[in-house]
Amino acid sequence: MELGIGIGWRPEIAEAVESLPGVDWVEVVAENICPCHLPDSLTRLRSRGVAVVPHGVSLGLGGADRPSERRLTELAERARALGSPLVTEHIAFVRAGGALTASPPLEAGHLLPVPRTREALKVLCENVRVAQDSLPVPLALENIAALISWPGQELTEGQFLAELVERTGVRLLIDVANLHTNLVNHGEDPAAALDELPVEAIAYVHVAGGVERDGVWHDTHAHPVTEPVLNVLRELRSRVSPPGVLLERDDDFPAAAELGGELSAIREALRVGPPRAAVPQAREIRERVASGPGEEDGPARERLGIAQAALLSSLVAGTPAPEGFDHRRLRVQRRALAAKRASIVARIAPELPGILGDGYRPAFLAYARNRPLRSGYRRDALDFAEQLLLAGQPADDKSRRELTLWWEDRIAPRPPRRARRIVRAARAALVRR
Repeated sequence: MELGIGIGWRPEIAEAVESLPGVDWVEVVAENICPCHLPDSLTRLRSRGVAVVPHGVSLGLGGADRPSERRLTELAERARALGSPLVTEHIAFVRAGGALTASPPLEAGHLLPVPRTREALKVLCENVRVAQDSLPVPLALENIAALISWPGQELTEGQFLAELVERTGVRLLIDVANLHTNLVNHGEDPAAALDELPVEAIAYVHVAGGVERDGVWHDTHAHPVTEPVLNVLRELRSRVSPPGVLLERDDDFPAAAELGGELSAIREALRVGPPRAAVPQAREIRERVASGPGEEDGPARERLGIAQAALLSSLVAGTPAPEGFDHRRLRVQRRALAAKRASIVARIAPELPGILGDGYRPAFLAYARNRPLRSGYRRDALDFAEQLLLAGQPADDKSRRELTLWWEDRIAPRPPRRARRIVRAARAALVRR
């Protein structure tokens, strides 16, 4: 299906997206859409013939566990409600631990890379097949940006993606910004990855901005698209004419004119002439990789689960780093995960930074250092406030009283005994002052 030029629809830029000329389709974060109450803006876009594609972020198809039936059902519901031609997700894991490893369940709150090994590929392929059987439309999977890389990689990114397509028939969503990220962070040549890809499997392409800090590229989706990223898009266009190309922006949204300028730059980058002949090397790579030893699914999942749980525990719970990882990059990833978590909690509970002021961020980062995300961000906001109150914080009476009232107002489902204990501790601290 030819999609054309699109942009990521977000509530903050809904009006701008509707006003931009030449937008053929939009992509929405699937988890942010209620199929029973679609935003008016999306309804208007659909009435104009603009296609809407749901883009999932929470399936975790690269994880050791089989995909959640509930999450797959919800993704399918959104595809039907939006009349979508396909749905997309990521080649990533987002949670670990639990029954498979007999360890506490952990949530990353972010997309983390899958080890590019034959064993991890076997598990991923089975998870993809489960997802494909549960969805009413075709599935396409996105390559992610990675701050860290696994030790003992057996395949390049291009080989890994080529074999995934060969075994499952899944489509690809190629993010050229993520290919650039892996160039800066891991020295992986985007052109080499593109040469190994089955480019005929590309459903569409993502283009997004980022920023480099201390030699590390951060895929922020909050900065303008850079020329190196557009160069990767040109490289891809020289190999294939992609059915669709989409601009992603998730934060620090600019004016409509600036978004329009970035769309124009994307259109210009696609005018590089007809694609050159396909590279025959890709088929040879796929056949060679496919000849790896087979193994039962269960033991492979268990080994992958143990490895992913160890890594995620190091990133979000302060446990020692697994052997073979770059400790500096792990520190960068830990900070990035905590910062993203703090930003999301601030968005869903804006009263907290309002009450705590400049002290919100350092207080939350200190809280998150050894307290993993377990039950979603709303629960996280309550637990953060609870920990502050138990510790006699914040220091000034007015802020503490406001935080106590905020917490009391939202904690009603908790057992009364526990709620009373927290409130008593908060009030006792006020009396002491």
